[in-house]
Amino acid sequence: MKNRILKGATYIILALSIPAIGWGLKSDTEISNHPEIRKEISQSTVKEEKVMSAASLFDQYISGVYTAAGLADASLDYDVFAKAITGYYNLKDAGRLSDTKQILSVVDFNKPSSEKRMWIIDLNAKKLLFHTLVAHGKGSGDNYATSFSNIAESNKSSLGFYVTANTYHGKHGLSLKINGMDNAYNSNALNRAVVIHGASYVNEDFVKQHGRLGRSLGCPALPEELTPAIINTIKNQTTLFINGPQKVDYVSDYLNLESALNKFISADQQILAAGA
Repeated sequence: MKNRILKGATYIILALSIPAIGWGLKSDTEISNHPEIRKEISQSTVKEEKVMSAASLFDQYISGVYTAAGLADASLDYDVFAKAITGYYNLKDAGRLSDTKQILSVVDFNKPSSEKRMWIIDLNAKKLLFHTLVAHGKGSGDNYATSFSNIAESNKSSLGFYVTANTYHGKHGLSLKINGMDNAYNSNALNRAVVIHGASYVNEDFVKQHGRLGRSLGCPALPEELTPAIINTIKNQTTLFINGPQKVDYVSDYLNLESALNKFISADQQILAAGA
C-alpha cells in the first residue's frame, strides 16, 4: 500500500513537471507566438516605428529648410542649425514662443568675429532673412569667443537658448531685451543687461583695421545700419540660439529630441487638419 502511494505521488509529480519542462524547451518562435508576448512585441515595434518615422520626418524637415534657405552657402553648420531647430520646437512646446512668428536666430561662436556668424531664418517661408556680423563680450576672448559666463560684471557672452522680449531706447538707440532660458548658462541675461543693440565697432571697416570686431560687455551687438530691421523682425517671443565651441560644455533641456519630435508631429497634424 505504501509503495503504491509513493509510486502514485511520483506519477503526479512527473505529470505536473512535464508542462513546465515542455515550456522551458519551447523554441523562440513558439514563445514569440504566445498571444500576450506577441502583443507586447507588436506594441513595442509600433512605438519604435513611430519614433523612427517621426525622427525621419523631422530630419527631412530640417534638411528641407536648410537647403531651401541656402544655409550651406551662408556657412551655417548643419548640426548647429539642427540643435537650434530642436530648441525652437521645445520652446514652442513650453508655450514660450509667438503663435504668429516662426523666426529662428542663430549665433555660432565657433566662428571668429571677423566672419558673419549670425543667421536669422524665417522657418515658415524657408528663407534666410539676415546673415551678419555679431560681436561677443570682451571677457570672452579676442577674435574668437572661448570663455562664457552667466555672472554679472564678467563682461562675457552667455551660451544657450533665449526668447526675445520687448524693445526700448537706450544709450545704443533701439535695443531688444532677451530672456535666457538655460538656468546654468544665461538665466541672468536681463539682470546683466545683456541685450541686442547696434554698435559702431561692428562693421567690415573695423575688421579691416583691427583684424576682428570690437567687443561688447556681453551683448550680441550688431551693425548699426541693420539693427532696427533685425530687432523689428525678431522681437516679441522668437528664438535666439547662441552656440559655443565644441570644447565648451553645454547641456540643455531644450535639446531633448523626443519632446521636440512630439511637438513637431503635433504641429504637423494640426496643419494637416486645418487644411482638410
